[in-house]
Amino acid sequence: MSFAHLNIISGNILLEELQSHTQRRIHDDIHFPMPQVPASQSSLQYVDLVRRSEDPRLGRKARIPGPMAFFAVFQKTLLLALLSWRTFWSEVLAEYVSLTPESLKVSTNSTCQCLQLQWSVHQLPHHQELKMLFQMEISRIKPSNVIWVGNYSTTVKRDQVLHWSWESELPLECATHFVRIQSRADDAKFPELSIWSNWSSWEEVHVQRSLGPNTLLVFPKNKLVEEGSSITICYISGINHNNITCYLHEKLIHGVQLDSNASAFKLNNIPFIRKSGTNFFCEVNQTDIKSGTTFFVSKVLEEPKNFSCETQDFKTLKCTWYPGVDTGLDWNMQPSQSYTLFESFSGKKQNCKHKNSCNWKITQDVQETYNFTLTTANYFRKRSVNIIFNLTHRVHPMAPHSVRFESIGATPVLMSWKVHALGNYLTLQCQVELQGDGKVIQHSVDMKVNGKLLFGELVPGTEYMARVRCANAKHFWKWSEWTVENFTTPEAAPSEAPDVWRTVKSENRSHIVTLFWKPLSKLHANGKILFYNVVVENLDEPSTSELHAIPAPARGIKLTLDQCSYRIHITANNSVGTSPASVIMVPEDSGNRTEEVEEERIIGKEDGFFISWKPQSGDVISYVVDWCEPHQDLFCDLQWKKLGPNTTFSLISSDTFRPGVRYNFRIYGISTKKTAYLLEYKTGYSQELAPLDSPRVAIANLTSRSFAMTWKDYSTESQPGFIQGYRVYLKARARQCHPGFENVVLSGVSIYCKYTIDDPKKKTFVVENLQPESSYEFFVTSYTGAGEGPNGTFTEVTTPDEHSHMMILIILPMILGVLLIMLSCYWKSDWVKEKCYPDIPDPYKSSILSLIKSKENPHLTIMSVKDCIPDAIEVINKPEGTKTQLLETRKPVTENELTKPIYLYLLPEGKDSSDPGPCICFENFTYNQSASDSGSCGHVSVPLEDPPCQLGLLPSPNNLLKTLEKNYMNSLGEMPAEETSLSYVSQLASPIPGDKDSLPTNPPVPAHCSEYKMQMAVPPCLASLPLNENSSQSSMTL
Repeated sequence: MSFAHLNIISGNILLEELQSHTQRRIHDDIHFPMPQVPASQSSLQYVDLVRRSEDPRLGRKARIPGPMAFFAVFQKTLLLALLSWRTFWSEVLAEYVSLTPESLKVSTNSTCQCLQLQWSVHQLPHHQELKMLFQMEISRIKPSNVIWVGNYSTTVKRDQVLHWSWESELPLECATHFVRIQSRADDAKFPELSIWSNWSSWEEVHVQRSLGPNTLLVFPKNKLVEEGSSITICYISGINHNNITCYLHEKLIHGVQLDSNASAFKLNNIPFIRKSGTNFFCEVNQTDIKSGTTFFVSKVLEEPKNFSCETQDFKTLKCTWYPGVDTGLDWNMQPSQSYTLFESFSGKKQNCKHKNSCNWKITQDVQETYNFTLTTANYFRKRSVNIIFNLTHRVHPMAPHSVRFESIGATPVLMSWKVHALGNYLTLQCQVELQGDGKVIQHSVDMKVNGKLLFGELVPGTEYMARVRCANAKHFWKWSEWTVENFTTPEAAPSEAPDVWRTVKSENRSHIVTLFWKPLSKLHANGKILFYNVVVENLDEPSTSELHAIPAPARGIKLTLDQCSYRIHITANNSVGTSPASVIMVPEDSGNRTEEVEEERIIGKEDGFFISWKPQSGDVISYVVDWCEPHQDLFCDLQWKKLGPNTTFSLISSDTFRPGVRYNFRIYGISTKKTAYLLEYKTGYSQELAPLDSPRVAIANLTSRSFAMTWKDYSTESQPGFIQGYRVYLKARARQCHPGFENVVLSGVSIYCKYTIDDPKKKTFVVENLQPESSYEFFVTSYTGAGEGPNGTFTEVTTPDEHSHMMILIILPMILGVLLIMLSCYWKSDWVKEKCYPDIPDPYKSSILSLIKSKENPHLTIMSVKDCIPDAIEVINKPEGTKTQLLETRKPVTENELTKPIYLYLLPEGKDSSDPGPCICFENFTYNQSASDSGSCGHVSVPLEDPPCQLGLLPSPNNLLKTLEKNYMNSLGEMPAEETSLSYVSQLASPIPGDKDSLPTNPPVPAHCSEYKMQMAVPPCLASLPLNENSSQSSMTL
């Protein structure tokens, strides 16, 4: 330390002591406080302070006594000298030791986006070391825009070059940065040097110097960041910012404009997306100018978990851990985290090849305790875990081997195994486990190399799985892996009789016996049951027995037995032998006596049905409770439970009990003769439900004042609960309830009258006191302990009028009378038909036909219309008052003229149609009936002599018509009206040409009468008139 420093320090100390002493003395003498004088105040200020303290105007009687005046003057003079001397040396030293940093240089590192500062301090006194504090200011874009201020403390030597680095959030390429620095001493030994120096000049840092007009650059490039951190991305461009759009992972984002050429985007809490990096790019709208960057997000390095080390052979330690997430990235941006194992006692270090395990060689020295530190590291951070252990406490034996089974019997077996040697000083504890028949048997054995264990009381014919593992007996660490082997014990004869029950029904003087048995458990079956033997022994005829072999897995058989006493033996058989027999006795009386036992209702609970019964006399050796579990196919799966003679209750539980299903329980007593008889009968539901349907109601005895409702066919047994009664809902337009009904609201709005019937057997209800000609709506539903049945449709009924029965008494006899008349007419229908509308006679059955046939006219016959296929038909029938044109040669007839005859011409067409030919002409006497007004059914006799056919060939139609018309008109006046009738004369051409002179004796019957010459209606009186022989023969086609 220099002389100047010593003088200053000594002066300060002396000054402080004098000030303290003076203050104490003045305080003691005049009780006036002496103000403190800071070391930085000048001597003039201090003198002024003293002067003020001596002025009596400034305080209460502040006067210094006389003997102290000299001392006060001396003190003031000495203090003034010391203060002046101190001020001088302080100014000289401050000027000498100016610690302003010099030679400041700033460089950039784009990889880490860092500003690297370099400077030195030249004015350190006498080349001594001094602890100094440096303060940096960093501005962006312009010096006045300070963005960061920080301190840096270090020990500095004279002319030492100092280095410091600052990482920028904003890429350095996107903005100009300015840096300056100042310093001061940071040493308690030199408090006078703790004054900040002057600032250094600003250092300006440019990374990107110039930009082109179409330049677009995005920074930083390929930056590596940690998940959850922040990153700032920027672009610089000579293009207007409004035309630039930026995207992060194809999502539009907006940034903050830094200046006319740059914009920044700060992304906080960055997520990990993929190992190949996250893309950010910008583009100029409506151009192909694009630029972008990819930054890589690393997963956060996790601390290794479950770090442990163990040995299996005292040669190698295997250390394992859970590494956590992999922080490796693609493109060699960051490899997966590395793992290093360090042992502190030996000082050895080993890089691990695997990310979750590492092997450490155990040396042959006597080291037993190990202290391992596992360190994992990546680009951003390091994580470490530590364990310390004793080697003998971390033994994990290898799995046993050479497992064998010796002396395997039906129930015992001897098991042996070996382990890998770990030295004579280490004892292992082995756990042996045997699984089979649904049970697990465990044993522990202490051993060093070989182990044995004898198992007993095994189940014959059962497959077992045996496994063994071992661990350090003294210092347990971990069990070894299991070694597993299987074996099967040989079978033995079944050791227990089958559990057998039966049902007996009497039909047609015989017993239908159905036997049921339960399969033997593996413990009692001692192997696989192959079949069951059922031996039926007739006790009335001991020599008679039947054997039935039932193959497994059948569980029952149905037998038809006569009404004798039988004893039935049932045994189970496997490959070794036969089980003891179960015996069922079937007496002459079936023992059911269901009609003598009253049914009792019970209610089930969640855990089943609690059933109790009355104790019986001493001849009962056991009880049996059976019930039926119905299936979906309506098959009854009979279940039973056998109980001792002193039991009077039991809880029947089953996983198959379902809500809404009725279960019937029968309690049987077994006598000393092994005969079963029914004691009690109980029925119930495990849980009652509401009825599934409502009764179908029929209306009966409807009157004007009442009507009856009946639902006789409603079944109560099939409902999911006990029917406790019925409820009748009635609604009248007057909305007034009858006595016995109560008002209820259904569906929230409708008001009905309800009547409850408590007797489930009562299925008839009469509603009385009704109004005539009124409408009522009713509905009947049943109910159980769980509620009512579903709401159905209301039925409307209207009461009739009070006098309607009188109308019935009148209408009913009338209806009966009409029915009697109709029945009588039906019985006398033939007589009525004959009297009122007789049948038209059949020409073929007419007796007149036989009369008109004679030897002279053998060819007369009945013409059938269906035999004629005419070529042309013209019918002319004009009553009075009309005009008719007969053929082409006739004249019109006026209404005053007499009615002319009706002609029907059937003529063939062809060239030779004018030629006359043979014919068959006949006269239909059947239709020769009188047309008199009296309606007489009698026939008019027609003379048979000289028929037209005997006159030779008929003349031409015109001449014939004229002749007939003339004679007919003359005869009409002479003939009475009641005798007027018509005869039909036909002429048929012969199918045999050339024979024109005479008719054939036996003319052939044509197959098709297609050549009729003429058919006409002739009055009977004109039938015998001779025709004019001179008339020309012709034909006319109609």
